[in-house]
Amino acid sequence: MTDEVLIAAARDAALKAYAPYSGFSVGCAIESIDGQVVTGVNVENACYRLGICAEQSALSAATQAFGLHNVARIAVTGGNVGAGTLIGQKIVTPCGGCRQAILEAAQLSGSDIEILCASGDGTSIDRHSITSLIPHGFGPANLKDAG
Repeated sequence: MTDEVLIAAARDAALKAYAPYSGFSVGCAIESIDGQVVTGVNVENACYRLGICAEQSALSAATQAFGLHNVARIAVTGGNVGAGTLIGQKIVTPCGGCRQAILEAAQLSGSDIEILCASGDGTSIDRHSITSLIPHGFGPANLKDAG
């Protein structure tokens, strides 16, 4: 799957986000090692802290569809929905909590998951590995000495 197709899936997902408070819709697409794709969106709540990020939503879908240990790549994008399309020029990266959740999947899969971070309009893209976004992260591998 091309980068453009995975980012397009994230952009399409963002159109279904529930973001009435921030007006910032985020979409995430996750590709498995065998090419399956699942998506997720941010879902806000009037009690702000109860919202869920698009990456967490997509990771939950990935868990059900093919398992976290089979996550290969992730695309994330966000912006404002205008005239039925996602707009925005700033590149969107996962928040700290989402980086931690992606690190969990990376350590389960034994790979340094690639994350495509795109602007809402899809014209700007940065490519990162999860270890570059959360260096010295703490995950399942750190618990090997637990009793």
